[in-house]
Amino acid sequence: MKISYNWLCDYIEVDLSPERMAGILTDIGLEVDALERVESVRGGLAGVVVGEVASCEKHPDADKLSLTQVDVGSETLQIVCGAPNVAAGQKVLVATVGATLYPAGSDEPFKIKRSKIRGVESLGMICAEDELGIGNDHSGIMTLPAEARVGAPAAEVLGLQGDWMIEIGLTPNRIDAASHIGVARDLAAYCKTNGIAARFAMPSVDDFVVDSQALPIAVEVRCTEGAPRYAGVSVTGLKAAPSPQWMQNYLKTIGINPKNNIVDITNFILHELGQPLHAFDADRIEGGRIVVRTCPEGTPFVTLDGVERKLSADDLMICDAAKPMCIAGVFGGAGSGISDGTRNVFIESAYFNPVWIRKSARRHGLNTDASFRFERGIDPNITIYALKCAALMMKELAGGTINSEIVDLYPDPIADFRFDISFAKINSLIGNEIPPQTVRGIIAALDVRIEREADGVMSVAVPPYRVDVQRDVDLIEEILRLYGYNNVEIPAHVRSSLAAAPKPDRGRMAGAASEFLTANGFTEIMSNSLTRAAYYEQLASYPRSACVEIINPLSSDLNVMRQTLLFNVLEAVELNINRRRNDLKLYELGNCYRYDAGAASDDLLSPYVETMRLGVAVTGQEQAPSWNVSARPSGFFTLRAITERLLARFGVDIYGLRCESSDCDLFSEGLVFSQGNRELMRMGTVAAPLLKQFDVKQSVKFLEMDFDALMRAAARRGEVKVQELNKFPSVKRDLALLLDKGVTFSELRRIAFETERKLLRSVSLFDVYEGDKLEAGKKSYALSFTLEDPSRTLTDEVIERTMTGLVKQFEARVGATVRT
Repeated sequence: MKISYNWLCDYIEVDLSPERMAGILTDIGLEVDALERVESVRGGLAGVVVGEVASCEKHPDADKLSLTQVDVGSETLQIVCGAPNVAAGQKVLVATVGATLYPAGSDEPFKIKRSKIRGVESLGMICAEDELGIGNDHSGIMTLPAEARVGAPAAEVLGLQGDWMIEIGLTPNRIDAASHIGVARDLAAYCKTNGIAARFAMPSVDDFVVDSQALPIAVEVRCTEGAPRYAGVSVTGLKAAPSPQWMQNYLKTIGINPKNNIVDITNFILHELGQPLHAFDADRIEGGRIVVRTCPEGTPFVTLDGVERKLSADDLMICDAAKPMCIAGVFGGAGSGISDGTRNVFIESAYFNPVWIRKSARRHGLNTDASFRFERGIDPNITIYALKCAALMMKELAGGTINSEIVDLYPDPIADFRFDISFAKINSLIGNEIPPQTVRGIIAALDVRIEREADGVMSVAVPPYRVDVQRDVDLIEEILRLYGYNNVEIPAHVRSSLAAAPKPDRGRMAGAASEFLTANGFTEIMSNSLTRAAYYEQLASYPRSACVEIINPLSSDLNVMRQTLLFNVLEAVELNINRRRNDLKLYELGNCYRYDAGAASDDLLSPYVETMRLGVAVTGQEQAPSWNVSARPSGFFTLRAITERLLARFGVDIYGLRCESSDCDLFSEGLVFSQGNRELMRMGTVAAPLLKQFDVKQSVKFLEMDFDALMRAAARRGEVKVQELNKFPSVKRDLALLLDKGVTFSELRRIAFETERKLLRSVSLFDVYEGDKLEAGKKSYALSFTLEDPSRTLTDEVIERTMTGLVKQFEARVGATVRT
């Protein structure tokens, strides 16, 4: 959520710099993600000053150019000008050499340089509106009143005001702070608690009066469950025009493009108060009547974006006497919206049921500023105030008159949240003794009323706009937030009991795995376990039906729990590649979830499976090129090598696992490794269709390991033993074998150790050859064998007998032939 510093200061008078204010907001839980300087005109017109044209003559070598001498205060500049209206004595805006302009309609900046135009030196530019980026007029240069001071900065003369954009990472529970008033109110509470002079005030609506009864609009609410409160008022005689500059500046600072004064007022109120409004063109309301109801299933409705949608019977609609006009709290209709020809409006201000709005928004795949607020729960008591603010602004800025009484249908007012809270529990949960008077002051600053107090227990009433404060523990969190986390002292002594951790300990193993991968150049990522169901639509290995659904998802991008870490990793790969970081080694440790319908029983949780997974990915270059080494791309064996070493770190031999080809549709080619009947991990090259979804054009190798299965494998490794180094030398022998292409190194290794258990210490593969010099379907492996006897030196006879035995087994079991 974006906040304008200048706009915020309209509601709270406080001597705080933008940087200090951002720090306080972060301290009280409204974490500031960004603080950026914003200019109402891009570049702030730096280097542009007021000049006076001292003389103006025709260019000696161009009929349509003028040669001027312009006094800019500090000096007189010779400037060649092509504008037809330039004349001596004018006050103009001059862009001096070195100034950078951002012309209207262009994304490219333009830097003023010393130049020669038709052989005459020009030391600046006399500017038109569009060249300065403050308008679209290019008919001639912009002239200023005669009293404009020569040499004055253009920003000062034009009244341009800079601003600061404060971007807040608003948490879902703090919808009360989703507006400038909400943030100012929270900031004022902090200042009051911490002795900082501040005055918080909301705009007055005392001037609201009904001018006539010329346009009464009748309202009927047939679905009070969906619309507990509905209010409206008519304003007529409006004239659509551009909004005043101050409003445009405020809206631009928070990323909203101004449209016209009528539409901008509704947007302004939304971001000022957090109360969404909707303005209907009153001349399009058939029958002069508003009906809040539902429509039959499948009713077609065209929204403002021109899309025809099929309504659900559970969608709350704002209708006139004949047709639906708006999906309540979500999106307006094409047939009743505001246009440049709108003269009369009916302004809607309502409190809609959050559940109804959330379901409609998800059902239609819409996420608007209005639905964002309604579905989290706005302040039901600000409805009429917001309506009056909007009507008064339309009178002032659009020349309207208020031509109906306010209609307010609120049959069952929403009560304050009431509960008891004790000083003892406050101190117990916070872990610090806070004086009762300080607690009372904080509670008052939070707009919470203390209705009774006796025996250290307060009965409080919390206003309904604080939807997240409904229990004593919620209010204690608020007290701590304003008291200050940093004010809670760290005790000198900590009383705790030590509990024996299970072996192997998951936390320690996860930490060891992270440390190992990080030490080997990998970067850890942390991603959301909520993901989009669309990823699983076409997968057989992880079918859509096995996803754990979210009943009320925040968006269609976060509507299921992840079954695999792959898509989170690919999102990270896409993000980095888009920022020109192509060489990546990433890993993530996290839980994955699966729904197994076949495991359903009386236990409602039995179909749900949660497992901890380790995902590792490599892409791009493994070794960046340097003066003494060539670039080396990451490949399958990059991933396999790190996996082998990681398993060895926990005492698991990769060659002791059963290895088979994987038919998993996540991979174009891959392997699956199992121990006994339990799959331990899969690795391979990510399938091209999946990479295409993320617009990743380079190959990605990915490993996903069942971390719980790794823990069980590590638990079986037995004790680690230390033994003396062998006093007798080891011997190495090499073999070149001609094999069928389907034979793997792991098979050969297993055969070798099954054949020679006493003397064989290691087997390694040091060369692979496949080419047209071999028979079709064949390949050549060069193997190295290390032999060692701890009790004596090996003789040639023993070595020869051992190697002969190995060759015979290779020939008999895999059809190998020794190459000479």
